[in-house]
Amino acid sequence: METKEKNVGKNEERKARVNKMSLLLKPALIMGFIFGFLFFLPHTTLAHCDSYDGPVIKDAYKALESNNVNLVLKWIAPDQEQEIISLFNKTYNLKTGDNEIYQIVEKHFLETLVRLHRETEGAPYTGLKPAGTTKMIVVLSDKAVETQSVDDLVGKLNAHIEKVVREKFNLVASLYGVKDESVEKGREYVDAYVDYTHTLEAIHDILEHGGGHSAH
Repeated sequence: METKEKNVGKNEERKARVNKMSLLLKPALIMGFIFGFLFFLPHTTLAHCDSYDGPVIKDAYKALESNNVNLVLKWIAPDQEQEIISLFNKTYNLKTGDNEIYQIVEKHFLETLVRLHRETEGAPYTGLKPAGTTKMIVVLSDKAVETQSVDDLVGKLNAHIEKVVREKFNLVASLYGVKDESVEKGREYVDAYVDYTHTLEAIHDILEHGGGHSAH
């Protein structure tokens, strides 16, 4: 009976600690964690800039509409500019011609622009992606920049991270009291514990060291 009471007490202590931790994950830290985590993922899962609703292609369409190639040069390196400027001029000059030919040339321009941009990131080019394939977190991040307000994004990230931490903690806490009853229960506890602690370590490491740009 005394052992059970001690276990309950320990579980309550752990819950108190995780509650305190969730309070420490303030908006600014949460932003750092999420964006850092996204940038640590493999390149193929974060091809934000190669989708039709990504910022590179959006700027490309604006450039072609206004005949202003400067709108896309920020996405590439200086030594890539000449290739894009030349291709842009050829593409723009065909706008009033045969539409079928223009669509082919326009797509080639978009593909070249995105490919060169991916090169500056050290990421592979795997083709243009359809609109709607961008991860929701990235859509929200772009919306925050466009509206000049991060409140909605931070609120949703805060709620999501707290939900994840609490779920992982609750699983570990529920298994803690029975982890020594059998090898099977012990292994189940260890799996949950490793997942829980590694998640928190990942958050800490990203906040400590920051994220990168290579996978964007």
